[in-house]
Amino acid sequence: MSKNDEDVGTGLVGAPACGDVMKLQIRVDPKDNTIADVKFKTFGCGSAIASSSYLTELVRGMTLEQAGKIRNTEIAKELCLPPVKLHCSMLAEDAIKSAISNYYKKNPKARVTDLGGTGAAVPKVEVEVASAA
Repeated sequence: MSKNDEDVGTGLVGAPACGDVMKLQIRVDPKDNTIADVKFKTFGCGSAIASSSYLTELVRGMTLEQAGKIRNTEIAKELCLPPVKLHCSMLAEDAIKSAISNYYKKNPKARVTDLGGTGAAVPKVEVEVASAA
């Protein structure tokens, strides 16, 4: 995919500690903000490549909102990654968030997604104070 296309978001992330680098590109259908296509290129260990590959299968067809809420723990659990390889799943989470962010930079009129997954409004809580009578 061309990184200059308006409907393409590109995320490039790396882990300096181990040398893994992950490039993830999403092609977004602007009509419904869904990920129509997704590609990756990863340089690194098998766990990093597996994390990238699983992420592409997971996000294809999702809305940007849904994809932005994917957590590395989901990826690590599905792939049964050992603790020493959890950084690979973190790279995958960072890559999808970076690609979504890049898409929104190119398309400022698109509805922005809460990448933190905490966009829900805080419920109004009324406290009843008991009076001493």
